[in-house]
Amino acid sequence: MNETTLPADLRDTLQRGLISLGLDADALAPRLLDYLALLARWNRTYNLTAVRDPREMVTRHLLDSLAMHGHVESGTLADLGTGPGLPGIPLAIAKPQLQVTLVESNGKKARFLREAVRTLGLGNARVAESRAEALDEPAAYDALTARALDVLAGIIEVGGHLLKPGGRLLAMKGVRPEEEIALLPAGWTVEAIHPLTVPGLVGERHLVVVRRDPA
Repeated sequence: MNETTLPADLRDTLQRGLISLGLDADALAPRLLDYLALLARWNRTYNLTAVRDPREMVTRHLLDSLAMHGHVESGTLADLGTGPGLPGIPLAIAKPQLQVTLVESNGKKARFLREAVRTLGLGNARVAESRAEALDEPAAYDALTARALDVLAGIIEVGGHLLKPGGRLLAMKGVRPEEEIALLPAGWTVEAIHPLTVPGLVGERHLVVVRRDPA
């Protein structure tokens, strides 16, 4: 499956969304559409995501993942429970200086991720087929992200060991998660809460930045 098999208006929708996020639409849209086409093809057989409509995928997968791009610095990032590569693959495409590890324990999703990394030529992405808590890479990452994995304390419980002291968890949430913030474990501090606007998406989105306190 290639880009031409996707709905004809998809490129325009994606480009408008990328422009509204302050991204280079001409440079990024072709590779993002290649990823989307691959995901749509595999999804017919392997059920990688419940979202079936490619137009919904543009908004709920690509643009939603990239809404956080301005708060992601260069360095190393582990995307925990990435599923079919969200937000890790869109971020790797948009930020070539970012080294992304796609952490996923589900075998069929990990196979798709390896194929996507190979097909898209993502030299700055690798796949770790593992549960986050079993990944033996302590303090290896500048940042962690998790789009829909767990509450903040749960993410820290399974993946906090991967983060360098002073590193940051970038957690995508809907409404401001005040109750989750109140239950953060000792040694972790909320640094910022950024409201995000996702083109075409109705509802609140926030990026919660939690810092692992230096030892």
